[in-house]
This record gives sequence, C-alpha cells and structure tokens, in this order.
Amino acid sequence: MNTSRKHHDPESSPCESVEDGPRILDPIMKKRASTLTKNFVSTDPSYLRTLSQTHAGWIFGAIAELVDNSRDAGASRLDISIQTMFSKKAEGKVPVLSVIDDGCGMTYAEMMRMISFGHKRPKEHSKDQIGRFGIGFKTGAMKLGKDAVVLTQTSTSRSVSFLSQSFNENKDNLEIPVVTYRKEGQYMEVDLTVQSEGTAEYNLNAIKEFSPFNEYFIGEKLGLFGEDGTGTQVYIWNLDKWGQDYTLDWNSGKTDENPIDHGRGDILIRSKRVRSRPGQTSTKVPLDYSLQAYLKVMFRNPRMKITVQGSQVKARPLDKTLNKTSVISDVIMGKTIQLTLGRSTVEFDRTNCGVFLYWHGRLIESYKRVGGQKHNADTGRGVIGVADITELIDDEDGNSWVLNNKQGFQDCEKYATLEAWLDKKMDEYWDTNFESIELEKGDEHCKPDHEWVQCCGCRKWRVLTAGFNSESLPVEWFCLMPPFNGTCTIPEQQMGRGIITIGEKRSGNDGHNSIAQQTLKAKVDTKKMRSGNEEIQRFSQDEEDVKNVELIQTNPNKRKKAAGGKNNIEDDDFEDNCSQTESVTPPPNFKRLRRGAKRNSKQ
Repeated sequence: MNTSRKHHDPESSPCESVEDGPRILDPIMKKRASTLTKNFVSTDPSYLRTLSQTHAGWIFGAIAELVDNSRDAGASRLDISIQTMFSKKAEGKVPVLSVIDDGCGMTYAEMMRMISFGHKRPKEHSKDQIGRFGIGFKTGAMKLGKDAVVLTQTSTSRSVSFLSQSFNENKDNLEIPVVTYRKEGQYMEVDLTVQSEGTAEYNLNAIKEFSPFNEYFIGEKLGLFGEDGTGTQVYIWNLDKWGQDYTLDWNSGKTDENPIDHGRGDILIRSKRVRSRPGQTSTKVPLDYSLQAYLKVMFRNPRMKITVQGSQVKARPLDKTLNKTSVISDVIMGKTIQLTLGRSTVEFDRTNCGVFLYWHGRLIESYKRVGGQKHNADTGRGVIGVADITELIDDEDGNSWVLNNKQGFQDCEKYATLEAWLDKKMDEYWDTNFESIELEKGDEHCKPDHEWVQCCGCRKWRVLTAGFNSESLPVEWFCLMPPFNGTCTIPEQQMGRGIITIGEKRSGNDGHNSIAQQTLKAKVDTKKMRSGNEEIQRFSQDEEDVKNVELIQTNPNKRKKAAGGKNNIEDDDFEDNCSQTESVTPPPNFKRLRRGAKRNSKQ
C-alpha cells in the first residue's frame, strides 16, 4: 500500500495528483507537468483500531471470524485457548489467545490476501465458503487484542505475518511484516521469488523485537506442524480490556472455576451480559457469554472437533435436539426454504424461544422471536426454529445480504418477506400444538425425538437405538462401538421426525386435533384475539366489537365467584393452558361468554 508519485514534491500529499493546468511553453516543464500520476491511498495505522469496532457489540463475533477461517480451510480439529506466557517487554507473564487448526494452511498469495484490506474473490472460491468480505481476520484479531502473529504451513511453503498496532505506533503508514519460506528438499528456505534475503531478515527481526516471545518461539511453534503437517496458528496478545481487567475471562476446566459448565474449560465474557433482542425477557442465555455454549450451535452441521481451554465442545445439530418436531418447506420469492420447528426442554426452562437462522451452515441470528413470541413471554415458550436461508439471502452474482460482521442480515425485501413468513408459520405451529404439549415428571414428554451421537473418526452423526442413554457413552466414541456397532463407511442417516400437519390459517384446524377437542370456536375476529393472553383474560361482556360466541375451557377447581354470583376466569386458568404443565387433561368444561348489559356486582 505504497504511494506512487512521479515528479512530485516530496512534501506533497500522498493522495495528490497532477491535473491539467495553464498552457506551459517550456518543453521540459510541459513534459513534467503532463506526466501521468496514479493515486494509491495510504493506510494510517489507526485504521486497525477502527476495524476492531466491527465487533464492539459482542467480542465472540471476533472469535467467530477466526473459527470461520479454520472451517473454510477444511480443518478437522481446532483448539482455542488463553494461556499466560512470559513477555520480555512486559517483564512478566501476559495472557495470549491462541487459535490453532490442522487445515490446509495458506500460501504466500493467500496470506497476502488475508492481511489485505478487501480483495477480489478468487476463481476457485467455494460456494459454501463463509469468508468473502475481505476484512474478517483484521476485524476479529484487532478486536481481541492489539497484536497478532500468524504462522501457517502448506505442503510446500511456510509463512509468518505480524499484524500489530504496537509495531505501527507513531508511523504514518501501516506496515505488516511477512516472511515466507518454500520447501527445498527436506528443508524450508527463504522464498526469494517473493522477497529478498534482506527483506526477510528485516521482517523477521521486527517480529521478534515487537512480540513478547523469545527468539526461539517462532521456530518452536512452527515445529508443531511437523515436516508434512499443514495448518494455521494465530497468537494474539495485548488483549481487549474491560475496565482494569480483560474483556475475556477464562478457566482451566476446574469445577470451581467454571460456573456455566462445571468441570469443563471455557472462555467467558466477563460482563456476562445478555444481548438485546426484541421481545426477550429471559436473562438465561449462555451462548451470549460462554464460548462453549456458542460453539455448540455455531454450525448447522458441525464437523470440526473443537476444544476450548482443553475441553471438547459437545456440539450437535440444533434441530436434532427438539421434541414435537415439524419440518415445513415453502417457496419464498422463488427460493425454497425449509424450517424445522420443535420444542426444547432446556429452552423452556430458561423461558427462551425463537428461530436460529443459518447462512452457509453458520449461525447468523439466534433466538429471533417471531409471531406471538414477540409480544408474550408464554406464547411459544420453549419452541425453537432452525432454518438455513442461504438460497434466499445470496444473489446469483455471488453477493449476499448478510452484514459483514456476520451477526445479522441487511434490511432488504428478501429478509422482510422472510420475517412475515416466519411470523405466520410460528403462530400456526403454536396454535396446532401448544394445547397438547405436556410436561410430565422425569421429562418423558420433553426428550428429543431421536438421540444422536457423532463419531470421532468420520464425524458422521448416528442415531442411537430407542431407550439408549447417550450420557453413558465415552467422550471418544466411534462407529464400531455400541450401540451402533457399524463402520465409518455407512452413510449418515437422515433426521427422522414426527410429521405434524399445519393448517394454512390459524383458525383452520380440522376438528381432530387437540385444540378442537378442548376449545370450540365460532367465527371470531382473529386479528383482535391474536394480541395475546391479556385480551382474552380481560374479555369484556359489554364490548361492542364482539359479535360472536366463544367457548373457553375452564377448570372448575379454580373458579372464583364474585359477590354478585357471577363466575370469573382466574388468571392462572389460562396460564395452565399455556404452559401445559398438567400431565393429565381433565374432561373439558366450558363457560359461555355472551353479549349483554354489564351486571352490577360488589367490588
């Protein structure tokens, strides 16, 4: 990113160019004045700090950028940890975040593309690749800390790069030292096709001088690849601060150090704040502040074996953990969308609900409340939706309507149409199923439709036999072990599910479902009844808008007679029906609500 200036005053601006001026008769001056000058904008080092603000709202978004790069590199294993190392500059120990994978590594050209500020998409770009905006590594690394070293190795090359705010302090233009080697027989030699010996030596000395590690650190870490190994290692220090402490908190997996998942290593956001979402009232959302919890659901179909602080992430597809599963397919703006809806026992207990939206198999939005979930904490409680909307969000020209921080979608016609469709389908699912959902002791009715386990060898998901307790399986489980007793060559099974018929309208149920058996409805203005529980509870007999009759089930044991002899419906009558906590449904009793003059009763 150098400035090219021909026949320029050394004191002139790096962005200044020579334009046509008054007619000049002197041939020498005329030639000098007419010389073509191209403008190449320089980058001030402060821009690194600006890039870090991309993930200022949620620091796990920065870690996700590095995880995305490992996934795109085809890594089968990823280790994330924070450890303390001795720093010669700080004259003491400093925490260093490391992200290490066994992917294909990066060539010199790929390394330069990664550290550049935006780049053209390569021709060999995979359609399922997540990284495509050209800023992911820079925004992620510079949010996590001020300085980062990247070590990468392919089958034929090895490169080291240094992206640092500390190294560029007080400089006028951003400098990124890079050293590249290529394999010559059994040894790695400086690649003189892309740099000179002097340049390589200068860059390597800069990395050694401004990093907190001793002179043997780089050689030691590169040795982890071995002779034929490939992969990428990222080390970040001068970590982001939260007041006088660090934004990230970490533990070694000891029981007394991990309040989220006892006995397992984890990296937490120190504030433990829950992200703001429309309609959300629950404060129990672990994926907002626990890296273990976030990585469990980050990918729709997880394949990488990920460890955090030495403890393996027990990831599995979210839609394979649901009960009362319903899969809905529809066409939106010419694109097919498949939505899986079901109930999660864990999320019911946490008073959570909403849709998880994935793009190219990567989580973009979580707990997105739709339909009645936006207006009432009980409506849709525990119901989770899962959908991959890649086909809808990606344009045919390769552009996408995903925000460049990959934590949301742009405001566009496609997304607005999707939201309206999700509102409708969530309400239909809730109206069809919520009366029949029961919570019995032992959570027998809350278990997932199927139990799944992932093979540590082939990374395929296998369905367990009915009644088998997945908790009894060892951490390292393979296809040849019981209860599967097969081989890794067997294709992965498709997710079985209970098919539930959903009517086209909220009032279009067919009389054979559980709601029709418990609630008899005449033609009611559904728009006015959709506002939630409170309108039904406060239903006034003298309200002029009500023109029809509705029969509502009540519990005779929870009726309360007013002084005037009129029966009222208690609040908890309706709550019983919404929460479905009764294991045995009593014979329906109905109460008739009718129009008429308001009766006087003692208050």
